[in-house]
Amino acid sequence: MTGPETAAGEPRTADGPEMAGGPLEAGAIRALAITVSNRASAGIYADKSGPVLVELLRGIGCSVDGPLVVPDGEPVEAALRAAIAEGYDVVVTTGGTGLTPGDRTPEMTRRVLDREIPGIAEAIRSAGAAAGIASAILSRGLAGLAGRVLIVNLPGSSGGVRDGMAVLGAVLGHAVDQARGGDHPRPA
Repeated sequence: MTGPETAAGEPRTADGPEMAGGPLEAGAIRALAITVSNRASAGIYADKSGPVLVELLRGIGCSVDGPLVVPDGEPVEAALRAAIAEGYDVVVTTGGTGLTPGDRTPEMTRRVLDREIPGIAEAIRSAGAAAGIASAILSRGLAGLAGRVLIVNLPGSSGGVRDGMAVLGAVLGHAVDQARGGDHPRPA
């Protein structure tokens, strides 16, 4: 999306969307960025959305590894299972959420999830559609928990990553805190 705001209505900066509530405490959330692309993993072209995802996660204070570039299908499940075993707080994927026969990231993600969080994926699609990006409703991305690890699928475009992170960034700290067993904030 071009213009002064992201699909979520957040101000867009030169570095990407500003995350609601400002940056998290530096390094408080350990994140892994995974790019799902058959062509990028084969070296046919460079990964463009993964580096954007890493930059945006770092911009809100996450300690980030990646982007790990994998082809779609079984390698996605393997990468997610490895990330869960390594104890990441959040794993965000980019790519593989569309309608082509090779787009299987949601199916691989569902295999590792214990509980889905449909509101995150719905909010990402809704924000895109509300901003006039009709194809946003075609994304089949999921979000959920695998144990205490939050996993979120974003579209494979750089713009989709920026717009999706504008939505996710607004709730990421609270979601991770809740997954760790934190209580709901209460007024003093």
